[in-house]
Amino acid sequence: MIRLEKRPSPSRFWAGITPILAVIATMIVGGVMFWFLGKDPLEAIRTIFWDPLFHETFGPYSRPQLLVKAAPLILIAIGLSLGFRAGIWNIGAEGQYIVGAICGAGMGLAFYPTESVLIFPAMVLAGAFGGWAWAMIPGILKTKFGTNEILVSLMLVYVAESWLASVSQGLLRNPDGMGFPGSRNFKDFPAAHNAEIFANSGMHWGVVTAFIAVIFAYVLLSRHMLGFQVRLTGEAPRAARFAGVNPTRLVLFCLGISGALAGMAGMFEATGPASQISIDFNSGYGFTAIIVAFLGRLNPIGILLAGLLMALTYIGGELAQLMLGLPAAAIQMFQGMLLFFLLAMDVLSNYRIRLTRKEATT
Repeated sequence: MIRLEKRPSPSRFWAGITPILAVIATMIVGGVMFWFLGKDPLEAIRTIFWDPLFHETFGPYSRPQLLVKAAPLILIAIGLSLGFRAGIWNIGAEGQYIVGAICGAGMGLAFYPTESVLIFPAMVLAGAFGGWAWAMIPGILKTKFGTNEILVSLMLVYVAESWLASVSQGLLRNPDGMGFPGSRNFKDFPAAHNAEIFANSGMHWGVVTAFIAVIFAYVLLSRHMLGFQVRLTGEAPRAARFAGVNPTRLVLFCLGISGALAGMAGMFEATGPASQISIDFNSGYGFTAIIVAFLGRLNPIGILLAGLLMALTYIGGELAQLMLGLPAAAIQMFQGMLLFFLLAMDVLSNYRIRLTRKEATT
């Protein structure tokens, strides 16, 4: 018989190796899924993970896109990881991402066609404020009335999506767009455009901010008292209370910082790669960032690597759809398998597998 025996303390070895095992398991099971769809599994896996980086035709285009796709995932996941470490579950980063994009883009469009170096920094602040304010709704409701932040933050995503549809067809709609929904194209407004810093590099200000967020989170968690309180609250809530940690302040900080980072990610995306606010602007980055946060073990460096890996599956998935005819739903399921296998294999961090002989019954 197979029996699970709880470890006295979580295994650091298994905690470090389970993300690698989860990726391998995803490749194996994903390959089986692709085979059932009538595709060569080895070719599909190679197209997703190898061709975007090393194919002589696709590589030069795909490699810069790796940074473009990874930046919002890393930025949002860093904010989420701080809350997750403290046991504060912000599941509504997608809504904060949308509201940050609306506020940041709205700030820039309000000054169209003015050319000033102050417009873009003001848009960054507006995007961060929009995401922060949206995250404060579940934060205040939790601290004042004891509501569940998971449900409130998740439900607010649908409110944000409705607001996005409304402003795309009304407040922010391009007056020269002949009635089509969507804002002006930010490529036509240089002062508000999040253009590449170096041509054909994929490096824009959202990428720079993502790297800064990784460094900030690492220093906070390893060198600052507030980071210690975050870790202590998640690992030993009773000890945190005895140590004088203010739970209200911690909830508002974690939700606020995650909302602000998600809002900035939305603003950078709307004014850069997407180039406009539109009805279908949001692409699920807020939900995918949850996978990135856990795949990176809630560690800033791990999140950086996990974000690049998940971005690779985005680019490789699009390439597989184009070259092999794989359905988009299969690629989304393949990405979801990463979180499924990671959570499944997390059991090995907390439990040992024991083989025991079944006793005979009389």
